[in-house]
Amino acid sequence: MKKDTPHQIPRHVTETILESISDGVFTVDHKWRITSFNRAAEEITGITRQEAIGKHCWEVFRSNMCETDCGLRRTMKQGKAFIDTSTYIVNSEKFRIPVVVCTSLLKDENGTVIGGVETFRDMSLVEELRKELDARYQVGDMVSRSPHMHKIFAILPQVADSDSTILIQGETGTGKELLARAIHNFSPRSDKPFIAINCGALPDTLLESELFGYKAGAFTNATKDKPGRFALAKGGTIFLDEIGDISAAFQVRLLRVLQERRFQPLGATREVTADIRVIAAANQDLLELVKSGTFRQDLFYRINVVRLVLPPLRDRKEDIPLLAERFIVRLNGLRGKAVTGISHEALALLMSHNYPGNIRELENIIEHAFVICPEGEIEPHCLPETLMCPISRPTAHGTIDSALKSVEAQTILDALKRNNYNRLAAARGLGMHKSTLFRKIKTLGIELPAIDGRSNRKRFR
Repeated sequence: MKKDTPHQIPRHVTETILESISDGVFTVDHKWRITSFNRAAEEITGITRQEAIGKHCWEVFRSNMCETDCGLRRTMKQGKAFIDTSTYIVNSEKFRIPVVVCTSLLKDENGTVIGGVETFRDMSLVEELRKELDARYQVGDMVSRSPHMHKIFAILPQVADSDSTILIQGETGTGKELLARAIHNFSPRSDKPFIAINCGALPDTLLESELFGYKAGAFTNATKDKPGRFALAKGGTIFLDEIGDISAAFQVRLLRVLQERRFQPLGATREVTADIRVIAAANQDLLELVKSGTFRQDLFYRINVVRLVLPPLRDRKEDIPLLAERFIVRLNGLRGKAVTGISHEALALLMSHNYPGNIRELENIIEHAFVICPEGEIEPHCLPETLMCPISRPTAHGTIDSALKSVEAQTILDALKRNNYNRLAAARGLGMHKSTLFRKIKTLGIELPAIDGRSNRKRFR
């Protein structure tokens, strides 16, 4: 009996299929010159196939991966396909288009490699939807799921709209300057300069000339006038960081400027009006400094018109996944890397750390991971060794897996406690679906009180 043999699909049918799909498809030869370019590729890039064919692929796509981490180059070099790599291309109108690419070898009917093939999908709509979702947790360049931070976000428009002096307090690395910039950007002064200066980094003499400026001849080597930060910030906002570190003598000078909104440059004979909004920040408790006599009470009340306190990262650990994802996206763009996310084990290590350096420390940790693991998921071995220290070591009969589970269980329990054992709120804070949280509670054997935080009458089932 004669066996049926598969029929080869005619070439024109294959071309019709390629022209019909919504993903962009192109092929290159061994010299990286484009040999085919389908209709969807034309629509996504805004470049016709007549323009594209014969050019080097990097001349057409201008992707952030072209120079450093080209998926197609890796495929050609390693002889294997790569799937769902996120990157962006620059279209004919010079707009960045987020895409997901897949690459594989291009072979002829004899199995000989004649080049490479890449498909790419326009992710602009998905990116817009993601931004809409992220907008719920974002104000300016600040992102947070923390209830405490959301209280600050809620009053930010009113605070920004006023012209009152603001005091921002928080530990080093909590994002005080980011908050100050957000206030400025939401204020009526947003089209004017935002000028920042670290008051604790300069002695009185330099701080005075930096803030108020000087006239030519005011001191040796002062050959020409130099405007100070107050003059440069005219019409805008001046941010006085680490104001708690200035000397008692300079506090008197600064108080007068804040009261009268006038200052006198060094060597000048007339005062200048300071049309500015002042935002001060400190990583110390200024009220305690007032009680100890190292900070003037009248200056404290002058800058403490509106006081915003940024919590340390250890008190808003639900923000760690959100912040880490943000740093990954930013570093992928800056470094041309292809890091796709963080593994559950690595995230458990991040969640267990206390972050004495706060958000700045977390950012440095992610940057360290990029150096060690420039692609794929960030795994525990990509993180600094110091992150292993806070984790409970396995017993003689235990394993690293049991230690990670212990950390994960403690992280979930902490989130539940912060949300009064409301499982839905805790799941949101941890960045996971509620069903995932329920499963983990059961799998990890977490014991919970009978009362559900949503109501005094509802109990856990």
